[in-house]
Amino acid sequence: MELGPIREKIDHLDKKLVELLNQRLALAAEIGKLKRSQGGQIYVAEREDAVLRKVTAQNQGPIKNEALRAIYREIMSAAIALEKPLMVAYLGPEASNTHAAALKKFGASVDYHAMATVSDIFTAVEKGENDYAVIPIENSTEGSVREALDSFVESDLKIVAQIYLEINHALISNSPLEEITRVYSKDQALAQCRHWLQRHLPHAQLVDAPSTSRAVQFARQEPGTAAVAGELAAEHYGVPIVVRNIQDKADNTTRFFVLGRKASGPVGRGKDVTSLLVSLGDEAASHSGALLKMLMPLAERGINLSKIESRPSKKRPWDYYFFLDVTGHFDDAKMKAALSELKKFCPLVKWLGSYPAVS
Repeated sequence: MELGPIREKIDHLDKKLVELLNQRLALAAEIGKLKRSQGGQIYVAEREDAVLRKVTAQNQGPIKNEALRAIYREIMSAAIALEKPLMVAYLGPEASNTHAAALKKFGASVDYHAMATVSDIFTAVEKGENDYAVIPIENSTEGSVREALDSFVESDLKIVAQIYLEINHALISNSPLEEITRVYSKDQALAQCRHWLQRHLPHAQLVDAPSTSRAVQFARQEPGTAAVAGELAAEHYGVPIVVRNIQDKADNTTRFFVLGRKASGPVGRGKDVTSLLVSLGDEAASHSGALLKMLMPLAERGINLSKIESRPSKKRPWDYYFFLDVTGHFDDAKMKAALSELKKFCPLVKWLGSYPAVS
């Protein structure tokens, strides 16, 4: 009997929210006109980060910050769509984990383009066929995506943002568990669920698929088969979920990069991450302690190293590239000084991008 007055208040607030949202989007459209006239970027990672940090700092509940960020991402997605149609490439097909990460970052109001390979994605953005791209870079359980790392060697694209997505795998099939004899998925997804599959489907054949989404398509067509994939893929392709959360580790997370043709500006206040590609060349073969020498210009300036990984250069045996993640922005004075010193003895010091640290 007392619901009526409360619902009337909610209806009144909803009316005001719609009015305020449209006012905000109208202002965003004005900003879009100015950006286009000045040749500016429509998506600005550092501005997005600043807005999300500000609104969560002002939040007094009961809404959780995670939910508030999701709401504001959709608001900003709608604003971007008003400013300019935006095309975002991702490693497909539809409903893949990379698609889910792209939706988390850019929202539902931009246009998405599924692509078959990481190489195709780099080419599409380099040629201007897509404005941005989302690629997987590393998983907390299975490590880095080698093809993605190697693509940075020849590309001039910049990392403009990063996304962390919790990966929850499900067993998806039209058949009951006891009838499943074959399981399809991407090699990394199968590896992330290895122990569960050994316990519950010890006799099933594990088959590598081009993607988790393609695995669900196989499972939809073949009786007695299943796929390991996310719930988004199950919903998209209309195949039932047999068992949820089959990943071996509860904190299974994948990191994704957003790529663009122009770099992001600084957030400041220690909230930036910079990625670098460095080669020691002959220094590594001819001098002991060459790797330590490479890190000293950073350490001496208080620049924290959060990641280092090596990859074969493929130019000659035992020659490696090193991928580094460090705190700070490329434009910081101490960063420029450190990189200038590195260039004195490293044949390659390549800036891959600076972008906001995850909130």
